[in-house]
Amino acid sequence: MPKKRRKLNKDFEKKIYTSKKNVELVLAKIYDIDDEDIQKEYMSAFNDVVYSYDQLTKDYELTGFNDNSDKLIADYKKAFSLFESEFEI
Repeated sequence: MPKKRRKLNKDFEKKIYTSKKNVELVLAKIYDIDDEDIQKEYMSAFNDVVYSYDQLTKDYELTGFNDNSDKLIADYKKAFSLFESEFEI
């Protein structure tokens, strides 16, 4: 049985790319924090965002754009917004 092709979506790929850049920027800012305790606190809080981003990209790489994609991007945005509201960076 042939492997099913994954469905691609250019607009969704742009959202993933933007999400990747946002995650990289915040991680760079966290790594620039000199105080190790504060850095650990920020990393711990940001782990939810990184986890959401990882889920989003893995799902898209494996299955492409699907019914779950909008939920995953919404979960990522919610986690990122929550982090931004609780931590100033």
